[in-house]
Amino acid sequence: MTSVADAASLWSAIWLTLELAACSTAILLLVGTPLGWWLCRTRVWWKEVAASIVALPLVMPPTVLGFYLLLFLGRDGPGGWLAGLTGARTLAFSFEGIVLGSVIYSLPFVVQPIRNAFEAMGDRPLEVAATLGARPWDSFWSVALPLARPGLVTATVLGFAHTIGEFGVVLMIGGNIPGETKVLSIAVYELVETLQWRQAHWLSGGMLVFSFAVILSMLLLQKRTGRRT
Repeated sequence: MTSVADAASLWSAIWLTLELAACSTAILLLVGTPLGWWLCRTRVWWKEVAASIVALPLVMPPTVLGFYLLLFLGRDGPGGWLAGLTGARTLAFSFEGIVLGSVIYSLPFVVQPIRNAFEAMGDRPLEVAATLGARPWDSFWSVALPLARPGLVTATVLGFAHTIGEFGVVLMIGGNIPGETKVLSIAVYELVETLQWRQAHWLSGGMLVFSFAVILSMLLLQKRTGRRT
């Protein structure tokens, strides 16, 4: 009976992790694409300050980011009003909360490839589109986005994979609630903490193979893009 319960808990963590990664990646693309475009095209002097804020999760310890997000999202925190949008008392220790934390933590992994793709495109294609009568909005959808497709694919893969492997931020914001916030990385930690080495080996091995597949796909994608260029 215990093994059945353990298997059910493991599958719950797997599906919850995939759901978290899918939701976070969708939001990251919706937010990261216009943000990457703005960072590429704007000429305001403080744009690199904004880019540095976006890139903070690259160097900030996940537990530090999770701690401040926990304070922000708490019922008495300045971001407590966000809970009203979902009907919850607080976003801390909820699925919505770990989605928000994952989006913030993975944002630089999505914004940077998109920004690089837009910058590599240069101004020439947009200038040609403008001479043909295309409006800026039309140029963005029909010229910029298709040319930046490799960067968008890279951003999607990185955002999804990075969310799969998150631990510190998710643990600080969501804790370890089965079916609500217990994702794969936390499940591995719990297995090791309870000395269930065999199950921890299987789960960790699966995540290791997944990580290798992500890196290999990224290298092949970059090689293919380089050949096209």
